Amino acid sequence: MQIKNNKNLLQGGITMKILLIIPSYNEEKNILKVYNEINNYNKQNKIKYDYIFINDCSTDKSEKIFNENNINHINLIHNLGIGGAVQTGYKYALENNYDIAIQFDGDGQHDINYVSKIIEPIINEESNMVIGSRFIDDSSDFKSTKMRQCGIILISFFIKLFTQKKIHDTTSGFRAVDKKLITEFAKYYPIEYPEPVSTVTVLKKGYTVSEVGVSMNERKEGTSSIKTWKSVYYMINVILSIIVTGIRRN
Repeated sequence: MQIKNNKNLLQGGITMKILLIIPSYNEEKNILKVYNEINNYNKQNKIKYDYIFINDCSTDKSEKIFNENNINHINLIHNLGIGGAVQTGYKYALENNYDIAIQFDGDGQHDINYVSKIIEPIINEESNMVIGSRFIDDSSDFKSTKMRQCGIILISFFIKLFTQKKIHDTTSGFRAVDKKLITEFAKYYPIEYPEPVSTVTVLKKGYTVSEVGVSMNERKEGTSSIKTWKSVYYMINVILSIIVTGIRRN
């Protein structure tokens, strides 16, 4: 199937609804930057990527910034973590009949210019999920720390062990899904370690997952939710979750 317009928004002559799901926790220094990048991209390219920030019970000035700038957002009354926040976005996407939903970080690490590349295999009906990867080509100068890269390689091994599918950037939160997976994720999305665990779940259910090369930026403001001292603990628990999910799906 051929793409019929310059920005991948038409499928068979029908305009597709596309949503950016942006989980946000204490990102007061990044909100306006991400918001302005989306708006500027839409204006410059005469395109319409909708967005929804999920304010995961932030304790900083996030809510004030959202309200003062009339930024579309949902406030969670309890902190649900990344999995719960993203699932809220999928519920919103399902209720509002979106065709494609893209998880897009609220910390400025993801580049809006790569959204069209990520959604292209979905529009061409080649994939149900597309992961933006730092490791399949030289698109991204920022690859994360050496420790995390080692963890990603190990996680990749276990994902392939249970699914027979090689995933290079196993923890990438820059990913797009089609309408079928919007429905799936609105019903169930992993609360802990959502990216690798949801990938295993999707593959075990027979959906098609692919990766495309993207560039990612190093966080400039705020603090990552995964501290260095937690990296080993995180890796061990991700692997255990993959094993449990892989066995359960079998």
